[in-house]
Order: sequence, then structure tokens, then C-alpha cells
Amino acid sequence: MFKKGSKIYSVLNNKCPKCHQGDFFADNNPLHFKNVMKMNTFCNNCGFKYEIEPSFFYGAMYISYALTVAISIATFIILYLLGINLLYIFIGIIIALILFTPLTLRLARLIYSNIFISYDKNYKNEENLKLIHKNDQ
Repeated sequence: MFKKGSKIYSVLNNKCPKCHQGDFFADNNPLHFKNVMKMNTFCNNCGFKYEIEPSFFYGAMYISYALTVAISIATFIILYLLGINLLYIFIGIIIALILFTPLTLRLARLIYSNIFISYDKNYKNEENLKLIHKNDQ
């Protein structure tokens, strides 16, 4: 289930949804706030272009919304079961949402791209790989 070839592997390990080897985001650490949303344009392993069409990742907003709702509900239930006052529960939800924002933004893009891009271990785009290697020099 968590092995290479599954969507979960790509999402949890910040890997290219096409080949599951190259990195999706330029920086693996979501706590580096300066680079939290900095994505690679192409996969450095297979040459797949991540933004399939202009404004492709606008759809990730819906995934982000679902993730923030899930975090809010989970926080509410946990704090409610602990017997905390309703005002403090809402403050806790706001704090949880702020703390999880970098992770939520990244996960939303990874999940959204994995919905539309299928795994292909043999995929190679030679033109994009040439562009990547040309820019590296």
C-alpha cells in the first residue's frame, strides 16, 4: 500500500506522481517557510512537467479546503472530549489551522496532482530532460 507505484507513496514522500522518483517540491521540508510552495517545473528523473495546463493547481484549493475542514473537526472533537470551553476550542482550531498550513498546502497539491496523473515507471520525456540538464550547466 505504501510502496512505490501507489498514490500514497507519492503523496507522503514528495515524489513525482509519474515516476515516483524525482522530487515534486524543491525543498522536502515544509517548515522552510521561504520555500514552502516552491515546486520543480519538471521531474528531474523522468522529465514530466508538473503543471499540465495553465492554472492546473487551482483545483488543489478544493483539496486544501477539505483538509482544513478535517483538521478543524478533529481538533474540535479532541478538545471537546477533553472538556475544554467552547471559546478555547475555537482558539485551538485557529492555532491548529495556522500550524498545519504549510503541510496542508503541500499535501493539497500532491493529492490533486496524483488524482490526475497516473504512475508509469517507464515514462521518460527526453526533451524536458535535455532542458533540465541544459539549465543545470
